[in-house]
Amino acid sequence: MPAAHALAAEHLTLGYGDRVVVSALDLTVPPGEITAIVGANACGKSTLLRSMSRLLTPRAGRVVLDGKAVHRLPAKELARTLGLLPQSPVAPEGITVLDLVGRGRHPHQGVFSRWNERDDAAVAAALEATGTADLADRAVDELSGGQRQRVWIAMALAQQTDLLLLDEPTTFLDVSHQVEVLDLLTDLNRTRGTTIVMVLHDLNLAARYAHHLVALAAGRLHAAGAPAEVLTEETVRVVFGLESRVIEDPVSGSPLMLPIGRHHAEHHGATLQ
Repeated sequence: MPAAHALAAEHLTLGYGDRVVVSALDLTVPPGEITAIVGANACGKSTLLRSMSRLLTPRAGRVVLDGKAVHRLPAKELARTLGLLPQSPVAPEGITVLDLVGRGRHPHQGVFSRWNERDDAAVAAALEATGTADLADRAVDELSGGQRQRVWIAMALAQQTDLLLLDEPTTFLDVSHQVEVLDLLTDLNRTRGTTIVMVLHDLNLAARYAHHLVALAAGRLHAAGAPAEVLTEETVRVVFGLESRVIEDPVSGSPLMLPIGRHHAEHHGATLQ
């Protein structure tokens, strides 16, 4: 089973150029659980994930992994512990699915170690788990958006890290494949104990699949905790500017957000803020 790594943001401030995107944020990722980061567009979700994987250097504060600042860890050492699937990854032109997924094994290759049976098994398992084994010999740039997304997820799985960060892993996927991917990540968490942090747009999927929700509003932490504590009508109003009703999901028992459109709110006499 993976080690229970401690990942946290300490008074983190992030930005691009003159623009501050995340301000003075403190966040602890529960080890061995699935955390979903939610919030409106441009609230800092992807920026936070980029910093947690050390792709973005903080303006202030730090991201800490097991007591050490991630920006000071050797790249390969970090890559053996923490994997990232960014929002819009770009594959080298002409690369095949098998070769791309195989790149997930690079952090495990040392000066004296070469590709071995364990690497073959990791790649095969990742292809099988994502339903992309039959695409192994295809060029990545020939695939549909949904197929490419599943291949990128396979590469992240092949890395076999104890911590996995995914920025909108259900992008380009239809509803069926969205559920398949989230079920896959749930199985990974249950069977291997992998700590997963993912940015999701769909509030209800986040509440159903995550143990821990983090809601950002304008670059600040609005709420963090169990889905039943975080996904409330007040949170939806503040974070998304949307009136809603939150009920219990009859299938999962998790909170289920029902948006109230302006027409329905006016029809029923509700007041929109």
